[in-house]
Amino acid sequence: MGFEIDFMAVGEKSSGGDAIALRYGNLHGSRDEQRVIVIDGGYTASGSVLVGHIRNHYQTDYVDIVLSTHTDQDHIKGLEVVIDELRVGHLLMHQPWIHLNSLAVAKSLSFMTLSAGEKFTKSLREMSALEELAKSKRIPITEPFAGLQIDNGMFRILGPSVEYYETLLPDMASTESPLQKLLSLANRGKESVLARLIPEDFEHETLRDDGVAGPSNNSSVISLLSVDGYRCLFTADAGIPALEQAASVLETEGFTSGSLAFVQIPHHGSRRNVGPTVLNRLLGAKGKTSCHATAFVSAPPENPDHKHPSKKVTNAFTRRGYEVHATAGINKWHRRNAPPRTNYVDSTPVPFHPHVEEDED
Repeated sequence: MGFEIDFMAVGEKSSGGDAIALRYGNLHGSRDEQRVIVIDGGYTASGSVLVGHIRNHYQTDYVDIVLSTHTDQDHIKGLEVVIDELRVGHLLMHQPWIHLNSLAVAKSLSFMTLSAGEKFTKSLREMSALEELAKSKRIPITEPFAGLQIDNGMFRILGPSVEYYETLLPDMASTESPLQKLLSLANRGKESVLARLIPEDFEHETLRDDGVAGPSNNSSVISLLSVDGYRCLFTADAGIPALEQAASVLETEGFTSGSLAFVQIPHHGSRRNVGPTVLNRLLGAKGKTSCHATAFVSAPPENPDHKHPSKKVTNAFTRRGYEVHATAGINKWHRRNAPPRTNYVDSTPVPFHPHVEEDED
């Protein structure tokens, strides 16, 4: 058996997103010996790219599973194009209005009465539109929570659990106060002027465990593909507590840190989403002088503020033996026992950076 994983280039300038296609099975055989999955769709233009890619390289117009990991626009908008233009067997997406009564009421009124922040309200409308499109095409919908398995566990969901997701929803749906808006703008302002770099080496790591991701990001679906002993972890925009829960699921099964063959760096490489402790649990301890595995990061073409990806994050993966490859405007392809492609060349890994961005106080 084999697999191939494609990370599409999403966004322009410093704006990025996630759009991932993968297939596994006998990739040299017929279509009915393979499974095709889409994980997130980026923006609308990215959805069109995904459709063309699947038709051209997977030689099919049928996607077995479409997985929407969470509500953010840079992950969900392109999925409407995928569902509209390809045949889809199953949609996996969270339906927050099932879990929170105030959202159910708001949905019945087209979210006009919802007092949540503008970003979350807009995302809910996109999710509702995706749900309605799937229903119009009679595509079954299942919520992707920990424990869901496909093909006897070859592809499965590690997180979030239903319980954890429901603890996040009230914060996701809460009203953003004027003070919170000011603080958010101030934090973005700090990052936009962040320029000072500090030294790092293979032993000296400045990445910290105190990064905080928002509740929407921590609601991200974390999934695992396992083919002939090769395990590939997809993290979407998950933050530290969500990743810790996924690590705990793996550890109860005897997982050995560092045994993942492929890892998606969460949230485009933001330093707020990972820390040394959870990376040690998933990737192994730092200090590796050679790479034995691969990490992909969906990154925008430009990165003026050293945020997406963060240099200290890509360094952290590299020093744990994971060679990092960033999309940064170029589609990336990872494969095993897959047919060759014309016009594809070897990707250049992100170098280890002797200087990284300094954290704001």
